[in-house]
Amino acid sequence: MSKASERPKLPINPGVLRWAREWSDLTPEEAAEEIGKPPQTIMAWEAGTDTPTVNQARALAGLYGRSFLEFFRTDDPPVKKPELVPDFRNQAGVDPYGHERELREIQSWAENNRLNVIDLFDAVSEAPPELSKDLIATQTDNIESSADKARTAIGYSITEQTLLRNADRDQLPNILRGKLERSGILVFRRSGLLNLGTRGICFVAEPLPVIIYTNEAPGAQAFTIAHELWHVMLRQSAVLSRTANARGGNQASRSERWCDRFAAAFLAPKDVIAQNWKKPPVPEPQVSDYDLKRLADIFRISQHAMLIRLVNLGYVRTEYYWSVKRLDFRKAEDEYKSGARSRYYGSRYRSNLGDVYTALVIEAWNTGRITNHTAAEFMGINNIAHLFDIRREFAV
Repeated sequence: MSKASERPKLPINPGVLRWAREWSDLTPEEAAEEIGKPPQTIMAWEAGTDTPTVNQARALAGLYGRSFLEFFRTDDPPVKKPELVPDFRNQAGVDPYGHERELREIQSWAENNRLNVIDLFDAVSEAPPELSKDLIATQTDNIESSADKARTAIGYSITEQTLLRNADRDQLPNILRGKLERSGILVFRRSGLLNLGTRGICFVAEPLPVIIYTNEAPGAQAFTIAHELWHVMLRQSAVLSRTANARGGNQASRSERWCDRFAAAFLAPKDVIAQNWKKPPVPEPQVSDYDLKRLADIFRISQHAMLIRLVNLGYVRTEYYWSVKRLDFRKAEDEYKSGARSRYYGSRYRSNLGDVYTALVIEAWNTGRITNHTAAEFMGINNIAHLFDIRREFAV
């Protein structure tokens, strides 16, 4: 073969390839299996005796959770391996170390996205929004007043929630997400967290603390977002269990129950409940399915969240939730499968990254502050043609 016909080598730094693999806690054998190559190929790329193609390098970047452009650096990126935020899953009987690598990768993905947002705000000559003082709290604060203050701070009245058309109740998580993002809290979505024994991750940073939630039923998503909002308000990073409101006496389970109480108060204020059901002098032994559905429909929330709220307020006995209804709720949530399909390819990028992130990328790109390739990198897509489709579809 003549030199003219040989594939030109990319100017990739083999040392950075190795750094990225080790940063992601993968062995050469594990990385090779993931991209369908023998381990010798991975080691040859890292030794500099061979070079991956563009597609192979992009596959490695995706596998390692790093930027493709980092591979062209002359030295290792000045990035420390993230320390996994405190793991509260052990209160649900889940091995807290069973999925540490996967959770660390998701956390790193979100942290990189947060840094991207800060860079994008700078690129469009804007400052990230600052959190309202009403979005700062302590565990000694009253839950009810804290929930009311939080609603006011993000600009989402309970009237606006209850006037949401019943047919549109599945949009409640998206509405909450938009309100939080405009208030200075980034909210990312990442599928597959449930398989890691996790409903969400929250890590606190200034500016732009981050909430990550997953693809549960819409009612469960809304509850998770509200639950994690309390973690943000407490300035408390956490990996959250997939099992809400778990019993237990350790600090983690007590903290989670406190967050669940806030989420229920946030989604269903007690004064509105009182307007629709007079509080009994002592908790009722049960609530009928009809009344539970009626109340849940008023707030456009799940019956699961509604019953938690009624128990917390003393309308219904605690044991009715734990011994009668909870297993049924969890079973229904575990079996939930969305019938919706994104009508457009780019929707899943917007769904994962959020409107604020997508809008900043498009604005910076439209105004020439970033190139086509950089915009594609920010969005995590390989085909630049899709970038034009995203801009056209979203009309940001």
